[in-house]
Amino acid sequence: MTDLNLYRNIGIFAHVDAGKTTTTERILKLTGKIHKIGEVHDGAATTDFMDQEQERGITIQSAATSCAWNNHRLNIIDTPGHVDFTIEVYRSLKVLDGGIGVFCGSGGVEPQSETNWRYANDSRVARIIFVNKLDRLGADFYRVVAQIKDILGAKPLVMTLPIGTEDDFKGVVDLLTRKAWVWDESGDPTNYTIEDVPADMADKVEEYREALIETALEHDDALLEAYLDGNEPSVEDVKRCVRTGTIKLDFFPTYCGSAFKNKGIQLVLNAVVDYLPNPTEVEPQPEIDLEGNETGGKAIVDPAKPLRALAFKIMDDRFGALTFTRIYSGRLKKGDTVLNTFTGKTERIGRIVEMHADSRQELESAQAGDIVALLGMKQTRTGHTLADPKNPATLEPMVFPEPVISIAISPKDKAGNEKMGVALNKMVQEDPSFRVMTDEESGETIIMGMGELHLDIKVDILKRTHGVEVNVGKPQVAYRETITIPINDSYTHKKQTGGSGQFAKIDYQVEPGEANSGYVFESKVTGGNVPREYWSAIEKGFGDSMQEGTLAGFPLLDVKFTLLDGAFHAVDSSAMAFEIATRAAYRQTVPKAGPQLLEPIMKVDVFTPEDHVGDVIGDLNRRRGMIKSQNAGATSVRITADAPLSDMFGYIGDLRTMTSGRGQFTMEFSHYAPCPKNVAEAVIAETQERKKAAAG
Repeated sequence: MTDLNLYRNIGIFAHVDAGKTTTTERILKLTGKIHKIGEVHDGAATTDFMDQEQERGITIQSAATSCAWNNHRLNIIDTPGHVDFTIEVYRSLKVLDGGIGVFCGSGGVEPQSETNWRYANDSRVARIIFVNKLDRLGADFYRVVAQIKDILGAKPLVMTLPIGTEDDFKGVVDLLTRKAWVWDESGDPTNYTIEDVPADMADKVEEYREALIETALEHDDALLEAYLDGNEPSVEDVKRCVRTGTIKLDFFPTYCGSAFKNKGIQLVLNAVVDYLPNPTEVEPQPEIDLEGNETGGKAIVDPAKPLRALAFKIMDDRFGALTFTRIYSGRLKKGDTVLNTFTGKTERIGRIVEMHADSRQELESAQAGDIVALLGMKQTRTGHTLADPKNPATLEPMVFPEPVISIAISPKDKAGNEKMGVALNKMVQEDPSFRVMTDEESGETIIMGMGELHLDIKVDILKRTHGVEVNVGKPQVAYRETITIPINDSYTHKKQTGGSGQFAKIDYQVEPGEANSGYVFESKVTGGNVPREYWSAIEKGFGDSMQEGTLAGFPLLDVKFTLLDGAFHAVDSSAMAFEIATRAAYRQTVPKAGPQLLEPIMKVDVFTPEDHVGDVIGDLNRRRGMIKSQNAGATSVRITADAPLSDMFGYIGDLRTMTSGRGQFTMEFSHYAPCPKNVAEAVIAETQERKKAAAG
């Protein structure tokens, strides 16, 4: 039986281009998992194994791998940095116990670092920080540490200091041992010497070491008292206190180096083992019943307890569908039958494999604390819980954001139709933020996602992985509708055609709801004028009708429906009659309630060289953007704005032209806001044209 104290389940996450994948490559080389280092910019990184990843030099899907360091087993997930793929980061953090947040030494805390940091806070994941790329022009370790405090509101606990910077970056000083690790220029991570601290750094080392020890000892009153009396604690005592504080998320041990130049990675690996929690030291996952209520039970990380495992990712490869699973408690053996608590059906475990990027090793069994891939799971999807059929419970499921952009696609030839359907079905199972629907009127297939790059990659995967060539329509915005005026109204549904008839009368109020409240139903009926057994039919009738607004057919948001009174007939009333009445009431009342078109507003973060700031701001204003802030960094100016998605299509090309290729931006959904009158009229007219064309 494996000792869980020797396990570390960790993720590596950061802003796009901060060096996550390169850091992972170096870790794999140092731990002996790979013998030749693959570079991201050559398209040869181990964990970037998709064609699209190798060409674009970005990580698209999280990749899992395992390795060993100092007799500890590390399960590592390398996650994407691009904002369109944050779903991958979110679901990886959900199943990890610890993480390494990588920050670029010159770029500092960038927008996606903030989003990922927020996700990690939400998931209560302990982290260490690695400030990478200190060999880069403009790199400044101390500035990045200050940004981590100011922008993330986090407390970095500096554990190493850089020796030299930019081209002169040679190594790091370990503050605890007061020793300098200096690498030669061979690029071999094992070619280093441990020396005394350079004389010109002695004062700085003592200053930072004192701060480190004082912060760490706050977790042990006796040691702190002794230290204040002049007794130096042992390195082991300090490490123990740092571990306690890290697991409690009080601070984040902070390291520095250059993954590309192979400098500083050993200390990061040592920190993973020394300070990040093993699976038993993390707050156990709460268990909920099949209705979604907390039971008070916890999935204790223990192989002897009943099985609780969470499927966090589905990936299709040449051997079939792989279901990546984190086992929280219990054991799994090949051939076991497990209960999927979401579907209520049992499934048989075909094979269990340990993943190394896209290669695998067969296992006979796995236990609490393991992250493995299962083969042969037919009905299991992302976020489903696998449990012991004799002792079922569900783990807290994952919540995924709604897509904000869609495009219509169609196969280039008739033969591709069925092939496209099968391929899209697989892709939806792999990525919960990707949706597919068929437009009832036009018969077109609509794919929906988190951004232009997201859908661009999906079309590319259809073509290359599944061999389906498609025609792509222009991107469509996911508009919504709402109402602005409360209306009190009444509707009677009466139908008499021989035999039993249909009768239902409802008096109701329809009013605008609170922001983000969705659909709220309330009944104030007293005295049984509308019997309670019909309330759910009324709630359903109105809720279903909200899927199609009365302005342009977009779903309705944030509406409260209150049932005030009504009447029923002892023979002719039924749930169906009340549902029909409510649907008709919706069509009667919503057009009178000041319907309004809403558009998705995106949070836009732009990084531009200083001499192009005026052009970038002018262009964002033309796109109806509201500038929120403007902050000068070491190498560029960061502009944040809220802008409507409909005006942001093709922005990357325009930004590159304006900034001579040096501008960068990220964009994520922020909220829905009312459309200006001219925009709303144009959208409504275009939608009506499309409907006419489809009907004609």
